[in-house]
Amino acid sequence: MSDRRAAVARAVVGRRRELDLVLAAVTAGRDVMLEGPPGVSKSTMLRAITALWGVPFVLVEGNAELTPARLVGHHNPARVLREDYSSDNFVAGPLVSAMQDGGFLYIEELNRAPEDTLNVLLAAMAERELTVPRVGTVTARPTFRVLASMNPFDDVGTARISDSVYDRWCRLVVGYQDETEEAQIVRARTGVDDDGLVADAVALTRATRGHPDLRRGASVRGAIDLTAIAVELRALGSHDGDHPRIVLDAALLALSARIAVDDAFDGTPEEVIIRIWEDRFFSRPGVPRRDRTASTSTTPSS
Repeated sequence: MSDRRAAVARAVVGRRRELDLVLAAVTAGRDVMLEGPPGVSKSTMLRAITALWGVPFVLVEGNAELTPARLVGHHNPARVLREDYSSDNFVAGPLVSAMQDGGFLYIEELNRAPEDTLNVLLAAMAERELTVPRVGTVTARPTFRVLASMNPFDDVGTARISDSVYDRWCRLVVGYQDETEEAQIVRARTGVDDDGLVADAVALTRATRGHPDLRRGASVRGAIDLTAIAVELRALGSHDGDHPRIVLDAALLALSARIAVDDAFDGTPEEVIIRIWEDRFFSRPGVPRRDRTASTSTTPSS
């Protein structure tokens, strides 16, 4: 087990405890639900484990269009007209494919899937086999697992998960990584070795989480994009190389769509980002704060 963990850990920054728990659960033959905000390495951990095991990773997006037929599969209409229904003209869906190949079926945003689709899924999980009309019984290979993720902070287009659904999974809550690990992720994903820029990008992104004027902050993906954009702005000569102004432009572009203002806040995402930027660059001990009116009176540009 320790060798397996070491092999998986090489593909993931940090997450030692979470990796241990997920690896132990799937090795024990259990299905796992990962609950947490976007960008916390949920799918990365699972992809690393499937790569180690050498089994397929079958990704399905949970949404209202994920019907039982799309999950299980369907008969080819053209062939049905010529040949009638048969197992030969059945096109396997992600659930049946994962069962037949012994793969990991990963359903992203499980709580967006319709209830009747979840019922089909739970039956396959309970019995490790599925009866498909006009095809027969599909029996899962031993390495077949059903994995799922949910974002508990997003209630748009989601449904309450019933106790019977929760009862089928081992549930693991996954939160944001610490600042050091997020900086490592940004460096790894961007190839940027400018510690100052990476630190600023991570700090601005992390400051959006828990901000009093925001109901949703940005994931580490925001810091990754911010860093990459800032590097390109610097290469273009934007703001004559003024680092704080380059970071502001990059932050407005990378973070504004990833945050959501609170309903009680009468302002825009851009205004919140500018305030966070000002606090980062002009509110440090011993550094005079720039006049807010002067710094926000014009739209940042290159």
